[in-house]
Formats: sequence, structure tokens, C-alpha cells
Amino acid sequence: MNPNLSDTPSEVEKLQIELIRQMPPWKRLYLAGQMIQTVRLLNLSGLRRRYPEASVAELKRRLADLWLGPKLAARVYGPLPEDKSEENQYLA
Repeated sequence: MNPNLSDTPSEVEKLQIELIRQMPPWKRLYLAGQMIQTVRLLNLSGLRRRYPEASVAELKRRLADLWLGPKLAARVYGPLPEDKSEENQYLA
């Protein structure tokens, strides 16, 4: 890993990587799922702070923007409630 992007000493990082490699596949998948869930909760928390009046449905739609990008999220889930502009309309 790039040392400029991490505060973890390289020896510790090497040990972490070795321990992860020794894990059975099911445990690595479980940990990956837990990390994804944590990122989702952090994203939703940030969206709640930015849009305190938003409904649960709107927050989930905004989460789709973060994860999929606005263009794909609009095609899949439709435009955001207040965003009815022509450029954000999805047309098959």
C-alpha cells in the first residue's frame, strides 16, 4: 500500500494481509460484507445530516446516487423527488 495514504506501519500491514490470506473464504466474504454494511451506514448517516427533512425513501435514493452514480441511479430508480430536470429523466 502507498505509505502516504495509510497511518498503519508497513510491518503491521504485512501481518494483516498475511492473516487475511490465511482466513477461509467464507470468513473473508463475511468481513467484506461487514465492511460494506459499515460504509452503507456511514453514507446514510452523512445523508441524514445533509438532508434532515428527507424521508427514508429519499435517503435510500440518494444513497443509490452515491453508490451507482447519479445517471445510473436515475435510470434504475427514477429522478430524485425535487430533481425533475430534463437531463435527469431516464428514457429507455
